[in-house]
Formats: sequence, structure tokens, C-alpha cells
Amino acid sequence: MLKLRVKELIGFNLGMTSFFSETGYNIPCTLIQFKSCYIIQIKTLTKDGYEAIQLGVLNKKKKHTNKPLLGHFCKSGISPKKKLIEVKTFSSLPDTDIKIGLCINNNINTLFSVGELVNIQSLSKGKGFQGVVKRHGFSGVGEKTHGQHNRLRAPGSIGAGSDPSRVFKGKKMGGRMGNQKVTIKNLKILKINIEKQILIIKGSVPGNKYSYLIIKKQK
Repeated sequence: MLKLRVKELIGFNLGMTSFFSETGYNIPCTLIQFKSCYIIQIKTLTKDGYEAIQLGVLNKKKKHTNKPLLGHFCKSGISPKKKLIEVKTFSSLPDTDIKIGLCINNNINTLFSVGELVNIQSLSKGKGFQGVVKRHGFSGVGEKTHGQHNRLRAPGSIGAGSDPSRVFKGKKMGGRMGNQKVTIKNLKILKINIEKQILIIKGSVPGNKYSYLIIKKQK
């Protein structure tokens, strides 16, 4: 079996729980589970201009896969996968070959250690279209006086008068909130469950429950 030292892995957010330290403190933490990944594509310096491997996790039905991706998976001879990532930071043993279709059993015990700091990246929770009070923390125009029956959560004036007669770009206004790529750095590993391939991370991580996470080792 190929022994890869990959510094980026795909995990799944199992939700939050409590972790009691040795000193008796109740620490909020997040459970992250790993599953076996498959090498879908190998990019080389001569052909693509940089070295990287593409990893895929969890099987996906063919009828739920579009034709370009289906052809991409057929070329590698692997069934379609739900999530793909490209890993540039990896290394392998000199007497082994990295092959397409190879299953990587992620042994998190050798890759991570208790007390280590990691960066976790995911899509934040989508909030939809929100106003300035929730999106930017505005306090509103004022209290409900002088006939202001609908101005409590209004943004107020946004223009700059007759000169320059326009609204400046980047003005804090209402709009779509969340559903963006967010990275939280320096999260501490509290415990490792080798049997179930679960990391216990201190604090919260971006994204919904059961969403995909990309865990990166600190440089």
C-alpha cells in the first residue's frame, strides 16, 4: 500500500460536543471524521506546469453526475465521487509509485498528533438575502418616533448629495450573506480516535453539520 504524507485531507463535520480536559474544564469541540480517498488524477510538472494529485471521496451515482465529470472519472477508471480536492503538498516513499485509482487509507494517527494546530476550510452557512442590521451590525435609524413606523432596521442615507451624484462602490448595504469559503486557522487537536478515524478539534468550524471540510496542516 502506498504511504502518502498528504498535508490536506477531506473530512466531514459530525457536529459539536463537549470535551472535558484533565483539569476538569468543559471545552466545546467539533468532531471531524475521515474516509478513504482515491487518486483521480496526477498532474506533473512537464504536462500541467505543477505537481499535484486530485483526491475523491464517497461514491456518487452516474445519473447524478454531469457528462464532463463522468468522462473525467471514466478516464481514470474510477466510479464517480461526490467531493474532489487538489492536493499540492504531499510526499511519498522512494520505493513506491503514485497510481491513478489507488485507495489511500488515511491513517490520521501518523498524520496528526494531539496538541497540533491545523487550518480548516469550508463553505459557511448560507443566510440568504439579509439587511444591514444582521449583515453588517447596523443599529438602525432610531427609535419609533415622529411617525417612523418602518425605519427601525433601515440603512439610512447612502448617497453623497449632488456631487458626485452616485453611491460609492463597496458601500455596506443589504445583500446575500454566507455561503462563502471561510478558513479558520490555528485550531487545536484535543483527541484522536484511531478506530473511527475521528479528530476532536477545539472550538467550532465553518459550515453546516455533515458538510465537507478541508483540513490543512500548519506549515
